[in-house]
Amino acid sequence: MTSRKDIKSVVIVGGGTAGWISACHLAKKLNARTPQIQVMLVESPNIPTIGVGEGTVPMLRETLKYFGIREDDFIHRCDVTFKQSVKFIDWNEPNSGEYYHHLFDYPYFKDFTSTWLNKSLSDRGRYADLVSVQGHLIDAGFGPKAMTQPQYRGAMHYAYHLDAAKFTKLLTEFGVEQLGVKHLLAEVIDTKIDAQGNILELYTDNAGVLTADLYVDCTGFSAQLIGSACNVPFVDKSDILFVDSALVVQLPYEDKYTPIPCFTKSTAQEAGWIWDIGLSERRGVGYVYSSQYSSIEQAESVLREYLGKAAEEISFRHIPMKVGYREKSWQGNCVAIGLSSGFVEPLEATGLLMFDATARMLAECFPANTDVMPLVANRYNQRVSNAWNRVIDFIKLHYVTAKRMDTPFWVDNKNEISIPDSLKEHLELWRYHIPTAYDFTSTLEFFNLENYLYVLYGSDFESKLKMTLNDEEERLFSEMTDKLDKQVTLLKSQLLPHRELIERIKLYGIQLN
Repeated sequence: MTSRKDIKSVVIVGGGTAGWISACHLAKKLNARTPQIQVMLVESPNIPTIGVGEGTVPMLRETLKYFGIREDDFIHRCDVTFKQSVKFIDWNEPNSGEYYHHLFDYPYFKDFTSTWLNKSLSDRGRYADLVSVQGHLIDAGFGPKAMTQPQYRGAMHYAYHLDAAKFTKLLTEFGVEQLGVKHLLAEVIDTKIDAQGNILELYTDNAGVLTADLYVDCTGFSAQLIGSACNVPFVDKSDILFVDSALVVQLPYEDKYTPIPCFTKSTAQEAGWIWDIGLSERRGVGYVYSSQYSSIEQAESVLREYLGKAAEEISFRHIPMKVGYREKSWQGNCVAIGLSSGFVEPLEATGLLMFDATARMLAECFPANTDVMPLVANRYNQRVSNAWNRVIDFIKLHYVTAKRMDTPFWVDNKNEISIPDSLKEHLELWRYHIPTAYDFTSTLEFFNLENYLYVLYGSDFESKLKMTLNDEEERLFSEMTDKLDKQVTLLKSQLLPHRELIERIKLYGIQLN
């Protein structure tokens, strides 16, 4: 029987966004303790960041504020633009240009969902446009905040588009200089494991032997610690989410006046979808597709057709992706965060979301000693596995509710065999009942009522809810739309076009309070 030992040191293996956001969360929380806990990050100087996507969700805004990073510094250094939604194009009808927004702002009038459902198709318009001002404003090209609004505040909820490599560099400098993270450049070449499956030592190529009380695996898809050393099985979910490959490219703008969309464009294709993200200096474009339904040659052809002349004489980077998650993200004294823990396609920027959320969870529930570590690990594993399954449900929802049926990829996505039972149950219920907050009871439901409302009714989910609207409900509905129209007009007079907003922030900064 081993004696109780206080946890005094953490070694994170692997850099990139996952490694450094983990380091910053741990250092921010643990260095406030007495005695402080040493946080070290060791990364190979030879492995580049994968950087599949460059989109985020609003949670990152709260994280950066919590860390103490200035928003204007982040925008200036990381080629940042604002993201207010994901715009789903051609998900219901190929090559139609039809779209819906999954907005980041909460619906102003979600209580009118039943009224909207009972309107005729010709009268009700897009769901998002009748419950929020945000879709109107981003389609008109406006940013989410005025120059008079302080750091991390806006007229509407927002996230960011960013350059992943520049963001990692910012986190590296901030973690080392402001939070006291010890940074080591070395290659971990071997791992020593004891009889109970705990990591005892890490052997490096140029820094000798490293030891710690807790190890964090941020080595990406290689899962060097949690997979290779600790032998934790990988739970494959490619039978639910078919997309497992990506072709990516970075492109300059035609000129410095090109408008920058304030949303991620997600355009459906024959075997997946194409993201198109506008940063301040360039675009990031990628086709994520299923290798079961398309060859790499066909995928390249699809992406070149989408890009047109911009694709002439350029090559794409190909990234294979493992879809699923580890059976346990915490085994013994090893915790996996980032791609080593799991991955699903970047449709809703779930990668960075999971990196950020699980890193903060680890910091918040960090075990005091080795006796309590198994209890903490068990709860952590339950929460993370549940979070992965709920994320998978939400991503699958987009494919199930999409109306496209023009290729085997889209047909098979609607096959009941590929739909999780939990999602099937929700969808059957929601045919007769509008979703409520009581359908989302976990504290780790990253996608909640509002997110589901935007996707369900944005894709015109078939509802069998029938009721007769009385005169009072019709009057209230009319008042609601008038109020929303006036708010749109007011905000258009107060906000700036997106590119102009970014340029002004870079010139003048953002006030603190």
